[in-house]
Parts: sequence; structure tokens; C-alpha cells
Amino acid sequence: MTASDFLLERLVEWGFYRVYGYPGDGINGIMAAFERIGDKLQFIQVRHEEMAAFMACAHAKYTGDVGLCLATSGPGAVHLLNGLYDAKMDHTPVVAIVGQAATTAMGSSYQQEVDLHVLFQDVTEYVYTVSSPAAMRHIVDRAVRTAKAYRAVTCVIVPKDVQEKKAVAQPPRKHNYAHSSVGYVRPVVMPAEHDLRRAADLLNDGERVAILVGQGALDATEEVLAVAERLRGGVAKALLGKAAVPDDVPFVTGTLGLLGTGPSSDMMNGCDTLLMVGTCYPYSEFLPKEGQARGVQIDIDARNVGLRYPTEVNLIGDSRATLTALLPLLEQKSDGAWRERIEKQMTDWRRAEEKRCHVSADPINPQLVFWELNERLPSDAILSGDAGTATNWFARNIQVRRGMKCSLSGGLATMGSAVPYAIAAKFAFPHRAVVACTGDGAMQMNGNAELLTVAKYWRRWHDPRLVFLVLNNTDLNQVSWEMRVEGGYPKYDPSQVLPRFNYAQYAESVGLHGIRMERPEDVGPGWDAAFASDRPVVVDALVDPNISQLPPHISFEQAHNLFSALAKGDPDESGVIAESIKSLLASFTPYAGRH
Repeated sequence: MTASDFLLERLVEWGFYRVYGYPGDGINGIMAAFERIGDKLQFIQVRHEEMAAFMACAHAKYTGDVGLCLATSGPGAVHLLNGLYDAKMDHTPVVAIVGQAATTAMGSSYQQEVDLHVLFQDVTEYVYTVSSPAAMRHIVDRAVRTAKAYRAVTCVIVPKDVQEKKAVAQPPRKHNYAHSSVGYVRPVVMPAEHDLRRAADLLNDGERVAILVGQGALDATEEVLAVAERLRGGVAKALLGKAAVPDDVPFVTGTLGLLGTGPSSDMMNGCDTLLMVGTCYPYSEFLPKEGQARGVQIDIDARNVGLRYPTEVNLIGDSRATLTALLPLLEQKSDGAWRERIEKQMTDWRRAEEKRCHVSADPINPQLVFWELNERLPSDAILSGDAGTATNWFARNIQVRRGMKCSLSGGLATMGSAVPYAIAAKFAFPHRAVVACTGDGAMQMNGNAELLTVAKYWRRWHDPRLVFLVLNNTDLNQVSWEMRVEGGYPKYDPSQVLPRFNYAQYAESVGLHGIRMERPEDVGPGWDAAFASDRPVVVDALVDPNISQLPPHISFEQAHNLFSALAKGDPDESGVIAESIKSLLASFTPYAGRH
């Protein structure tokens, strides 16, 4: 048994059964051990190490387990960084295994020798080089346990010569050796009783309670709803918490912020009490004004509380357990006026959104694509979003129901994550339908390449339904709108316009199914065909880039910036104005907004 054999066996002992990676001579010893370990640890070959890290991160987000990725030394290790930062910023546990130059050559500026400790210093909670086979055991054990305990990224560096040496499964019982073990059970962290009562008193005093939930509440759905019923409040969601509470509950107002709904914004502007559960929502301007509302925050990590809003009571604890303990201390509120207002606004908003989704466009309104998708989503569907306009419509128009899962790159908000996220979801749940929502910029950046990974593996999955939606508008549309609305700059064609590409045709060329939506009447039948396909599908939707990407309540400054950008000669000026007027007219009557 080599040290590489021991490494893989130890990972299996920890419960790993799949690793995403790409080979290279810096990990030849480890790759040889995969053949010997057989089916106990499945190696998935991606097209780029960045994708391996994204898939490991997505695996952790969708399953709750630790994700695992593997890369060679030097450039392979460098390629992991973006995906590992995605995991770090969303507090997601991932273990990275990377190669290194042989110990006999380290320090000589050897080929592909990079100072990996410096490279990974910021992104990891724990990073160590295995300098001896006897150290493999405790370094692997500590890396996995640290990832689990701190929901963090860790890294095990294995030099080439150490990979080939004879394993030391049980280090000698003598000085200068460590004897570690496998196993970790997450504790249930609870606030003190005194602090629970302080929080309850504050919440009981409130008359207009708003609740904001994030990914830390994903396992506390029923508890959040029970607290909302007791307090007669509404529930808004940070984007990573989109699946925390179902959207078919009348008092759930959907996402908050630039990608959010009008009722979520109105609720934050009108509340006198704010309860934040499992979220480190970054945009303070969408939370209540300081002094307007009294606040309680629940989070497992003390570093996150009181960070975005000046809360009075901070409860450090597990969301589900803390809400369970808090509920008996809360008084049932009898005044339903606040709740009725929230529910009415949400009903009006959905009617307005339906009208906006059906506004004509050139050629297709992107909102229509999501509206029709929402009507056909299987009850156990898993969704991924990217960083771009696809996620705007995903956030506003996809109604998540009980049993669904969805995720995306939250804190890092990196392009190119939706496709690898969906692939990892499909490997983890091969019997469920998976949908990736992305744009043409992300597909050209890296998504097209990963379709080859899908073509390589899809026959392993029990259910072939893996659908990649591409909003094809030949524009880096999110940035184009940010330039207009945030800076007052017109769209700059040399940086924004993308090469034309037929994504459906490309899918067919690699053995997948391609569906092209070119007219509004193609959308519904296109989705029907996608979910009936006998293989993974790329839905190539030709959409209008001039549909407004504005927040639910546009400020005077944002309106001024937009008109300023158009007045400076924006190349899409006429299309933006025409589509904005149509959208405004469609939604003018139904949604009353703030009273």
C-alpha cells in the first residue's frame, strides 16, 4: 500500500464516495491509486479544475456533505482557486487535494513548484503539506474535520515522492508522531435561556414583524413558518435561502433586493421589527433604515451577527433548534392587518409579474421563458443559477415549492457556476430533474466545455432530465444594465457584445439534445420537449436584451442614471425605451405597492 492508497482509503472512511478533478503528472501516484480502490471512490473527470471546485462546492450545498476536489501541482492548483473562493464565501465545506513538486526538489524553483501554502492561505481554514507518509493520517483527518466543523475550505498538499512511498497506516507510538481518528458529529448549538427570553420580549412587542431567511434556514422550514404564523409576520428570502420556505405560502414575499420582489422591499420599509435567520445578507440598503426597526438575529457564527443591521439581540445557535426553543416564548398576535397587507401586495405583485412576463419583445421576453418553466417544474426539481440576468428572472419568477432544491454562487457571485452546479446536483441525485439557468456569457466562458462532461457521463444517471437553459441575447446583459443604472454610462459595444453562437446546434454536435426557442410560441412546447427528452438538453432561448433590469422600486438616482446613459447615445436606446414603456403599462394597474 502506497501513501496514495492510504489517502484514498482514509477519505472513504470519512464518507467520501466521489471526487471531481483533472489529472496531471503532479498527482500520478494518486491517480494510480484510484484504479486500485475501484468503485469505493468515484473519480469524475471535468474539463477544468475550476469546474472541479465548483462541483465540490455544489455537492456540499445540495447534499449537506463535504465536497471533494483534486488537482495537480502548479497550474492545476491555481485553477481551483475561483471555485474554492465560492465555497469559502458561502461557508461551504470543501476539501481540496493537490499535488506538489517532490520534497527533494522543493525550494529549487522546480517546474510547476508554486508556494501552495501562500496560494491557499486566504481561501482555506487549514492547509498543510504531507511531508512524510506517517503524517498523512492526521493531516487528512484534521482537514476533513475542520471543513465539517467550520463549514470551510481545507487543503491537503501531497508531494510527488510522498505519493509513491510506502504507507504508514498506524504511526509508531513514540515521540514526534500524532495518532488521529475518523469521525465528527456536529453539535446542536443553542443560545442561553436568558437571551431567548430577551429575543421573545422584543418580538412580542413588535406590531409589524418582517422575517428574512438565508441558507442557514434551509433545514428550518417548518420552524420559520410556525414563528411567522405566531407573529403574524411576512417572510422574505436572501437568494441563497430561496428554498428555505416555499413560495406558495401567501405571506412569503420572495427574494429581497436588486433581484427581489416589490412586496419584500415594501415589507422591509414598513416593518417595526426584523428577525434575521441564518443569513448574512450583504445589501444593507434593502434592510430597514437604522432606528426604524428593532432587530433579532439568529446565526451559527458569531462573526455574522450585528454585521448588516444593528440588531439588539443576537442568538448564536442552530436555526432550527433556536427557533424551536423560541416558539413557546412567543405570544400569538391577534391583529392581522399587517399580514393581510403583505398577502394582498404579494397577490397584486404576482398578477403584475404575469403581465410583465407576457409583454411582447424582440424576439422573446426572457421573463416568459421563466414563467413557462415555472409552470412545468417537477415537484422535486433541483435548480442552479448563474451570475447574470438569468438569475434576476430565476429569483423573481421561479416559485420554489416544498421538496425542491436550488443554489448558486452567492457571496462570490461568479460567472460560470450554474453548469457545474447542475452537473454536481445530477451526480448527487441522479433520479431527479435538474435545471441550470445561465446566460450566453457564462456558456461561452466555460459552460460549453462542461457539456462534454455531461456527454461523457449522462448514461449513468437513472433519469436523463438535465436541462441547461441559455438566455441567448449576444450581450453581457447584467453588466450593460449595471453600467446604465449604477453609473449612468451607455452600453459599450466592444466590451458587451458577444459572438453569435448556436447553443442548441452545439449540444447536438456532442450527442445531447438541443432545443431552440426563436419565437414566443416556441417557449411552452420547448419546455415540454425538454422535460420529455431521453437525454440531457440545452434550451437555446433567443431573448431580448432590452427588457428592464431594474430593482422593484427604482430610486431617483437610478432613474436619472438610466436616462443619462440613454441620452449619451446608448446603442440600444430605442429598444430599452420601448420595452420599458410596455413593461410599465402592463403592470401599472394591478400592483398598488406601498400605501
